[in-house]
Amino acid sequence: MSHGKIREDKTCLNCGYQVEERFCPHCGQENTERRQPFYFLFTHFVEDFTHYDGQFWGTVKNLLFKPGRLTNTYLEGKRQKFVPPVKLYIFVSFITFFLFALFPPFKINYGHTEKKEHDVTKTSTTKNQTVQNIVNGIEAEKLEVKDSAKIAELNQAQTYIQDSLKKGSFQEGLISTLDTDNKIADDSGFLGYKTQEEYDKGTANKKDIFSFINDPFAHKFFSLKEEGVKKGDILRNLIETSFHNLPKALFIYLPIFAFFLWIFHSKRKWWYFDHGIFTLHYFSFLLVSILILALLIKAAGSLAEYTFFPSLISLIIFAVSIYGLIYFFIAHRRVYKSHGVVSIIIGAIIFFLNLIAFTFLVTGLALVSFLMLH
Repeated sequence: MSHGKIREDKTCLNCGYQVEERFCPHCGQENTERRQPFYFLFTHFVEDFTHYDGQFWGTVKNLLFKPGRLTNTYLEGKRQKFVPPVKLYIFVSFITFFLFALFPPFKINYGHTEKKEHDVTKTSTTKNQTVQNIVNGIEAEKLEVKDSAKIAELNQAQTYIQDSLKKGSFQEGLISTLDTDNKIADDSGFLGYKTQEEYDKGTANKKDIFSFINDPFAHKFFSLKEEGVKKGDILRNLIETSFHNLPKALFIYLPIFAFFLWIFHSKRKWWYFDHGIFTLHYFSFLLVSILILALLIKAAGSLAEYTFFPSLISLIIFAVSIYGLIYFFIAHRRVYKSHGVVSIIIGAIIFFLNLIAFTFLVTGLALVSFLMLH
């Protein structure tokens, strides 16, 4: 309930209707003073979403602990009891990604610290010594073998190992797998072409249905190669750009998720609108769950020096993850009121299809994010 100062004039500023109490009975506008203290901007924002009369907190409680309750209540026509689905989703999405911006759920660090470099050097030296011991063992075995064919085979093996050791192939994997500290190699290419000029000439007369995809990716690849951008910077920017585009991807996927629900349920009993309400509530729950998991992971990292708390938080994370997995099936059963086994089968099919579709969407998001790198 707003705490803005009530006007003495009982005429509604919006429609001119007579207002006997706080709200106009004709248009619903609150009859408060036109000008308020500056802090009212912030208090009004909080009040608008949290509703001090308990609407918001009641919505959150039912969203988290009573799967399907919000959807059933809304479809029954009780629209004022809880926060509307669209408003709830927008607010939860805003809070989730706002907190993620302030407290990133992951930290990307590609630089090798002095300690790591020392460990890599030490490990590399140990492995080189091991390989050298193998070579020495082969040499000793050659002294004991009298068969010329066997000696030739041992010589070949010894030569191969020594050459591999010199080239460093036995040290692969000791440095970062992605080699993030280095730039894109000069001899690396896209579809077999080393430069943009080679690509343009080679594909000039080979345009096909995939050209509209290959061309922009080739241009971006060669552009990054010419600029000398490090692989670690590319990967970091790719992850960050993809993460920033995730809210858009989720919003785009809302109608797709509802479409899969529409396919598997009676068209006479359930309208696409009904599936949309279920989807908004379910996605709101997913966002809240992701936020809770991210905060728990942060807490576990901060309390890592203690013995008891990390184990407890890990147990809570596991419980929240399992609950998040079965939440959909519980909500689906309560809203669509299918038979237990039928509901589980249909729910599993819908869940699996959405998992595949969302994977394609995330892949597309990553590809778009790559094109947006700069």
